[in-house]
Amino acid sequence: MSVKAAPRATRAAGRERLGYLPYLVPGLLLFTAVIGVPFAMNVATGFTEWDGVGTPEWAGLANYARLAGDGEFWASFRHNALVIVAMAIAPTAIGLVLAALLTDLVDRHFGPRAASVLRACIYLPQVLPVVIAGVVWSWLLNPQNGAVNEVLAAVGLESLAHDWLGDPATALWSVLVVMVWVQIGFPLVVFMSGLQRVDPSLYEAAEIDGASWARRFRHVTVPQIRPEIFVVLLWTTIASLKVFAPIYVLTKGGPGGATNVPAYYSYQNFFDKTDVGYGAAITTVMTLIIVALTVVFLRTQGQGPEGER
Repeated sequence: MSVKAAPRATRAAGRERLGYLPYLVPGLLLFTAVIGVPFAMNVATGFTEWDGVGTPEWAGLANYARLAGDGEFWASFRHNALVIVAMAIAPTAIGLVLAALLTDLVDRHFGPRAASVLRACIYLPQVLPVVIAGVVWSWLLNPQNGAVNEVLAAVGLESLAHDWLGDPATALWSVLVVMVWVQIGFPLVVFMSGLQRVDPSLYEAAEIDGASWARRFRHVTVPQIRPEIFVVLLWTTIASLKVFAPIYVLTKGGPGGATNVPAYYSYQNFFDKTDVGYGAAITTVMTLIIVALTVVFLRTQGQGPEGER
């Protein structure tokens, strides 16, 4: 290509890129209206003292200073760390193992229909509305006639019967178990979809070489679906930081704040205590944490074997 032709080609490529801009405008406007403007209003509200009625009063950084010393907020934040384990780490690990079992063992030995039926059964909690799932689990864990305590009594373990959601020592762990149950289906479906693009000859070659299922899982399955693992971890971590509905339905943050999380604590300040400015400060902090985690995840993914520079 001649020296004169190079700038001409560059200008043509630039004009071609500009041609796509009108198609981005509707999405940009929707993003601004639905996310950008409400978030800016929330950030501004976080610098005020306001009960939701009348004119907000400027408070500067008072809400954030209060937040830094709020033991109840930090307790809810510690609870949220356990929620991340229950909604992100544990379901991702369990879903990965189940996906490998269904693809590498069940599908090959019992056929794709058996694998599809099991996948649908495991995914079912994801289809159920959270409110319905929460109500069902409230019945199951009811201290009086709940199915869990009834089963324990039926097998001679009546001494283990417990008020699972009413005791501060067990309430959070009971909620975490429900969250794991609800969340497993999402990683499973994503990983099984990702495994469809893995060359079956890799498994066949490993099996011919005498590799056990555990070795095939470690050296073939996990490296091949690494992008899907990052996506699932990112998606479920963000969901766990925003978790609200299961807490609201099962315990409403109780007993005694034992199951409170930042999203529900913000809700309490917004609507129960009508301390809107402080509630806005909590949501602003959580949003910034989510954005920071997203950046870290994306940068980590980009530095993997496929993204090394």
